[in-house]
Amino acid sequence: MKPKENMDLNKLYKKIRANAGRAVCDYSMIEDGDKVMAAISGGKDSFVMLDTLLYLKRVAPINFDVVAVNLDQKQPGFPEHVLPGFFKKNNIDYYIMDKDTYSIVKEKTPEGKTTCSLCSRLRRGSLYGFAEEIGATKIALGHHMDDIVETLFLNMFFNGKLKAMPPKLLSDDRRNIVIRPLSYCREKDIAKLASIVEFPIIPCNLCGSQENLQRQNIKNMLAGWEKQKAGCIENIFNGIQNVSPSQLADLNLFDFHNLDIDRSSKVISNHTGSVDVSSTNFIEAINL
Repeated sequence: MKPKENMDLNKLYKKIRANAGRAVCDYSMIEDGDKVMAAISGGKDSFVMLDTLLYLKRVAPINFDVVAVNLDQKQPGFPEHVLPGFFKKNNIDYYIMDKDTYSIVKEKTPEGKTTCSLCSRLRRGSLYGFAEEIGATKIALGHHMDDIVETLFLNMFFNGKLKAMPPKLLSDDRRNIVIRPLSYCREKDIAKLASIVEFPIIPCNLCGSQENLQRQNIKNMLAGWEKQKAGCIENIFNGIQNVSPSQLADLNLFDFHNLDIDRSSKVISNHTGSVDVSSTNFIEAINL
């Protein structure tokens, strides 16, 4: 490794690990005695997440276990040897789940439609069930800040919902907790780290590149904003951490029906002098 690459690597490790540690603490993602099941797809995000979790395991003041789990979806041409080889080489506890979700996705998805949504649901269901089988108390996914912000806009633009990905999530049936340790990390840092370390990345080829999907369009839009205003992704993410329900319009989130004025307290005026009224027809109106 070149000296500059080594310097960049150290900076990236420090930045990503610090951000992940802060996210884990802020959301109480990992507790003493936890068994964290790290879902590893073979993509850059999951590799960096696994590396980060193993680092946190070494330095954290609590004890917890990390086990890597890959769901082999039986995609044609999937290099089945890559992940087991990586795990064994690095002495990482792991499981490989064999489940042919590929055939189900191809059968159920109409021609020309994206496979991502159904693929994700099937994968998530399989991971939830397996977490219970092995006694995992947390399921760690590799989503990062960019994923969360993109999901926010996808839901607003196409589903009419102000909804993103929470850093920590209790499943609907309350049987599993999902954590996203990379929630405070930017994709560009993750990609750079994965490139320097040379993780054996496995691309998702189930559905091709799908460059024209809605998420890719959102990604391109945000990239344009980022060029115009550096730090806008962080600002948007900070916005979902700083929500003012009374300034939105959700009738279930804020009680707009029962708003009452209260003038019992003394007025604290911001005006520097009295206000002169030059014209009014109020008195005339009530005397009619």
